[in-house]
Amino acid sequence: MTRLRELTSLLVLPLILLSACSESDQQAEGGRPGFGGPGGGMVTRVITEPVQFRQNSDQIESVGTARAQQAATIFPQAGGEVLRVHFEPGQYIKAGAPLITLESAEERLDVAQAKVTLQDAQQLLSRYERIDVDGAISESQIDAAKTAVEAAQIGLELAQEALNKRTVRAPFSGYVGLTNIDAGAMVTTQTELTRLDDRSMLFVDFALPEQVFGRLKEGDTIPMTPFAAEQNPVQAEISFVDSRIDADRRSFMVRATVDNNEDLLRPGMSFRIQYSLPGMSFPSVPEAAIVWGGDGPYLWEVIDGKAQRVPVTIISRQDGQVLVRAPLERDDLIISEGVQKVRQGSEVKSLTDTIQSDRPAVASTPATSAALQ
Repeated sequence: MTRLRELTSLLVLPLILLSACSESDQQAEGGRPGFGGPGGGMVTRVITEPVQFRQNSDQIESVGTARAQQAATIFPQAGGEVLRVHFEPGQYIKAGAPLITLESAEERLDVAQAKVTLQDAQQLLSRYERIDVDGAISESQIDAAKTAVEAAQIGLELAQEALNKRTVRAPFSGYVGLTNIDAGAMVTTQTELTRLDDRSMLFVDFALPEQVFGRLKEGDTIPMTPFAAEQNPVQAEISFVDSRIDADRRSFMVRATVDNNEDLLRPGMSFRIQYSLPGMSFPSVPEAAIVWGGDGPYLWEVIDGKAQRVPVTIISRQDGQVLVRAPLERDDLIISEGVQKVRQGSEVKSLTDTIQSDRPAVASTPATSAALQ
C-alpha cells in the first residue's frame, strides 16, 4: 500500500503543475480563448457587423366600390303618354340623343299660338314706328307695343320649353340600362325611365386607417383586384384624398380612378386593395443580435472595444432581419453572435475580420462556431 501511494503522488504532481502553467498562460494572454465572463481582464470573442438601415413598409388592405365617372337615373320632366322609346338596354347613347318621346299635341298647339301672338305684337309695333305724323302716336303707345312684343317672345319661349320637355334626352354620353317603359305607358315625373352610366372611367372609393394619412397623394398609382371572377389586377391612380378623418371610424376616404376604355369593368363592382406603403428608415439588425431582458429587448453595441447595452423597440421583422428603433447610426458595430456571454462594459474581440479573410461570408458556419467555442 505504501508503494502504491508513492506512485500516485508521483502521477498527480505533474498534473497539478501542468494545470497551474495552463492557467498562468491564459492570464498572460488576457483570458481564456472563447467566451469569457467580465472581470479578470478576460476578453470575449464575438462576431460583429455594421448596422444597416432599411425602410419600413405598411401593408394596406381595404375594399372599395366602383362608380361610373358620370351616372344618372333618368326621370321625365313632365307626365303623359309615352309615344316612343328610342333605345335598347345596354346601348351606347351620345349626349343629347332622345331617349323617350311623350305625347305632345297640346304643347305643339301652345307653341303655334305663341308664335301668332308674337307676330301680331310685332306687326302692331311696326305700324306705330312707320307713322311719321307728330302727335299721332304717343310715346306711351309705342312703349306698350314694345312691351307686348317682349311678352309674346317670352310666351313663345315658355311654350317651346314645355314642348321640349316632352322629349327626354341623354344628359351625357354613356350606356343606358334596363327599362320597364314601353310605348303607350303613362308616366309621371316620379317614374324612373332608365339609368345612364359613363363608364369609360370608374371611380373606386375606399377607406384607409388614420395612421397612413398623408402618405398617399394625388397622382400615386396603386394596384386593385376586382372580386369578379377571371378579372386581372388593374392599376388605379389616386385622384382625391379626403380632407378630414372620420372621428368614429378613425379612417379617411380615398378615391382612385380606373381606366375602363376596354369596358371590362362595371359600376358597382367591388375591388380588393392590397398595397405596401414605404415608411421610415430604421436600423436593421440580425434576429440573433436581439437579447430579451426583464425590461424588454436590447442589443450590444461595441464602443472602443467594449460592449454597451442599447435598449431597442422592435418595429418589424423582414427576412431574418429586425427593424428596430434605437439610438444607432449607420455602420455602428453591433454584436450579432456571442451575445449570451457578453456583459455591460466587458471587453470584446471581434472575429469578423479574421473570418472574412478566410471566407467571403460572415454568416454562421462550422468554422465560425469552432472559433467561438
